[in-house]
Amino acid sequence: MCGRFVMKADPGELTDFFSLAGTLDVSPRYNIAPSQLVAAVAGGTEGRTWRVFCWGLVPSWARDVKIGTRMINARSETVFDKPAFRTAVRRRRCLIPADGFYEWGAIGSVRQPYFISLKDGRPFAMGGIWEHWESPDGDVIESCAILTVEANELMSSFHHRMPVIIDRDEFDRWLDPAVIDRSGIEDLLAQYPSERMICHPVSRLVDNPRHDQPSLIEPAEDVQ
Repeated sequence: MCGRFVMKADPGELTDFFSLAGTLDVSPRYNIAPSQLVAAVAGGTEGRTWRVFCWGLVPSWARDVKIGTRMINARSETVFDKPAFRTAVRRRRCLIPADGFYEWGAIGSVRQPYFISLKDGRPFAMGGIWEHWESPDGDVIESCAILTVEANELMSSFHHRMPVIIDRDEFDRWLDPAVIDRSGIEDLLAQYPSERMICHPVSRLVDNPRHDQPSLIEPAEDVQ
């Protein structure tokens, strides 16, 4: 799964990376957690645009928005079949920018967090889906989930899942609302190559989402 991530890139760099016309005013974040607001890139008739979603997808038919706390990830193997996700993956895909993400493994009886990023240090895009929910009173929630796949070799020693990562030259296809069948994006729902990624253990302060500072992604010195 993907339960925490980092987005620290300069807004201007992100605007260039996603080839957007406008710049989103965001501050660096080092411990983004479920239920928080996240920046994303969505497609549309006017091209790519910045959007802000609540992380934890609330299906349009949901009676209780609390369902979103259980919908932070969607398995790529079943996303086209699950009632909560199947419409969004066909009609409302998005790109969620990140500089890295955290996963937890076990060192003895202790859960140890790891920070995973790209070797070149550049930001990347996680494949996401989003949904629009509206209450009878007119309250609106736009929310998202991150797609996951089976972990690659780098990550499999401490976790069995990882986020789907979409290469820059595939952004248009991922966001294209005309692509509604699994066959159109099947090859994008794949493990990202281990040789293009790095990881290291980090401070257990990341366990608490109230901690949000650059030191969280620094290598931990006290891991046995």
